[in-house]
Amino acid sequence: MDATGRGRPDRDGDGWVRCAQGHRHWGRSGAAGLLLRRAAPDGGHAELLLQHRAEWSHHGSTWGLLGGARRTDETAVTAALREAREESGLHPGAVRVDGRYDDDHGVWSYVTVLAEAVGDVGAHAASGESVEVAWWPADGLPTPLHPGFALTWAVLRDVTTPLRVVVDAANVVGSRPDGWWRDRAGAARRLIDGVAGLGERGVADSALPGALRRAPLRHWWPRFVVVVEGAARGAADDPRSPISQLRVVAAPGSGDDAIVTAVADRADASGPTLVVTADRELRARCESHGAVAVGPRWLWELLEAR
Repeated sequence: MDATGRGRPDRDGDGWVRCAQGHRHWGRSGAAGLLLRRAAPDGGHAELLLQHRAEWSHHGSTWGLLGGARRTDETAVTAALREAREESGLHPGAVRVDGRYDDDHGVWSYVTVLAEAVGDVGAHAASGESVEVAWWPADGLPTPLHPGFALTWAVLRDVTTPLRVVVDAANVVGSRPDGWWRDRAGAARRLIDGVAGLGERGVADSALPGALRRAPLRHWWPRFVVVVEGAARGAADDPRSPISQLRVVAAPGSGDDAIVTAVADRADASGPTLVVTADRELRARCESHGAVAVGPRWLWELLEAR
């Protein structure tokens, strides 16, 4: 973005607008920023990638997110990643998106895209808009913060882990009498492919069960864990890219035990966990670890929605 107000021909979103609250904002189509975190090298609190804004920019000399005006033809996620790349040289291929938080002012809105670095993103001060781009511990952010980011951070500071959805593949596949028993591995692969597509599209917050305690995001890109067992274990031989939202686990023995293990691994984390199964005993075991359970119909409806 050019926060002086000087728009560029190739950036149709550049320009100032006044929101319904009477505030002046940059971005005719709204704006978006990247709230990127990574695990701390010493195993402590997560770290956030922040930009020290140039003095001449809007709210200059403050620390905030890499981001800027959205173009009219791009999504908020695309805008946040593009702006971060332009301002810091960030490698989008090392970023995995978790969710989006919308701060809607009426007429104008700012979307914060939450994401995790899964490799070296290579970020540095790559434009005149940045004095510095640096990682900061989430429990010790620099001051002064950009006023908009300060308000958003007060809401999102506890969102350090994404939503995880653990899928009982045998139970979900078996919930529909479509001949799955003739090719259990094939049926599991079809489910896995469907879940992979859902991972790319994400899940609207409105589609999640009310019992699931979570941050007030508008949209989630969950980490899906699909557990396969028995004759379907061959479906796990399907390596995914480092930024994939999906992991397939072949249970070495009991599928139920593998599912509970996947849930228990997150029991002490702040992120919510949803388990997809109709098995009452398994649901009870998972709920004892803080998870919320839903039946296969919930997943099928999402897979079939377009």
